[in-house]
Amino acid sequence: MQGKQKLNLFSFTMIVVGLVIGMGIFRSAATSAKSAIEPSVYFTAWLLGGFFALCGALTYAEIGSRYPVTGGYYKIFSYAYHPSIAFAINCIILISNAASLSGVALIGSGYITKLFPQFAWTDIDKALISCAAILVFYFINLKGLRMSSRAQNILMVIKISMIIVLILALFFPHHELAQTVAVITPSAATPDMSWIQSLGISLIAVSFTYGGYQQTINFGNEVNQPSKNIPRGIFIGIAIIIGLYLLVNLSYYTIVGFESMKDEHEIAYVLMNKTFGKTGADIFSFFLFFGVLAYVNALLMSNPRVMYAMAGEGVLPKIFAKQNPKNEVLTVSLTVFAAMCFIILFFAQTFEKILNFTIFLDCFGMVASSATIFVLRKKTKHLDGTGIYKMKFYPYLPIIFMAAYLFVGISIAIQTPVTALVGLAVLAAFMLIYFVVKRGKGAQIEMPQ
Repeated sequence: MQGKQKLNLFSFTMIVVGLVIGMGIFRSAATSAKSAIEPSVYFTAWLLGGFFALCGALTYAEIGSRYPVTGGYYKIFSYAYHPSIAFAINCIILISNAASLSGVALIGSGYITKLFPQFAWTDIDKALISCAAILVFYFINLKGLRMSSRAQNILMVIKISMIIVLILALFFPHHELAQTVAVITPSAATPDMSWIQSLGISLIAVSFTYGGYQQTINFGNEVNQPSKNIPRGIFIGIAIIIGLYLLVNLSYYTIVGFESMKDEHEIAYVLMNKTFGKTGADIFSFFLFFGVLAYVNALLMSNPRVMYAMAGEGVLPKIFAKQNPKNEVLTVSLTVFAAMCFIILFFAQTFEKILNFTIFLDCFGMVASSATIFVLRKKTKHLDGTGIYKMKFYPYLPIIFMAAYLFVGISIAIQTPVTALVGLAVLAAFMLIYFVVKRGKGAQIEMPQ
């Protein structure tokens, strides 16, 4: 790492913000509200979600500082646990990413259908639109096209701009639109549900919206003065995110109304319609769909490379490393990942089902990956005092983070036990596949220097 340009405090802070702020805030707020028995549950969930993200980001930053290897989670899991667990959890993460892509594509399809209100759109229609969007970018990636950093920066500007517009709506007059207010039906949260149980279910959607901070694991060794700038950057970044999310939710709560939020899936469209009229809402939906397409393209580019790395480690068949000789596209890995997205959309069809599935899988990945800090602290004591980032309040922060995801996982298991059983079965199946492929031979993992 000698001689490499390091990230300063501002750059690292912006990376943290960019990793977390995605498309979920434009849809998951409605799902979270539907699970909340009262506004106090709803806003508590968003505050706690930010605090848990802070605990997780600090934990992953130290993991990345202590074990800065190329190859990401697989090598860290192999070093801390066993290659079979590394293989299983990496596969779980890939499936979770495919589910996340599918869920975000459904968010986009929900908003784009608002531009054509003359049609009676069904969940199947929206799933087919999502499949079409994924298919388009699948073929684009097959041709070897890459999204430039400039396009990514433009996307970030669009996302932040849309969030700011939602917040600014608080300061504009808004009017009631009878035709946009759905008839309130019984929601997932009932008066018989306890406050804690309601909080756990509400946190499912919130966890989806705050995701992404775990990627700080890749920057622990790339930050200038890490012991000082990593905690500062994470604190500032998460504070910015919490502030933006709370203000957006306050805007939803004030303009749309708490009860109406529960049945308005495209909640940002309703808010924009009430504030800026149908034209403003349509323009907003168009740009939102554009942002979704860019997110789809980014995941279709990145995840096949994870499969490529796993094939290079010998834990996936070598065919997953096959490249097109003309443009170096990972054709097999790309095709398999896209197929996973189609299968998830075919079986789930709705955002709520995909949400529960992806977050339950995430619970495995988050708990297992954050727990590696306890192993790394013991195995890499020789790195203490060498300038790496070392979190304060250890071991409380990782314990809080793990407990939070256990709480969310248990909440999903109680709410949708079939989802939990499928997730456990998938994890066990991948561990079995590992031993079949490797025939019980563990991979050798190098010690960090």
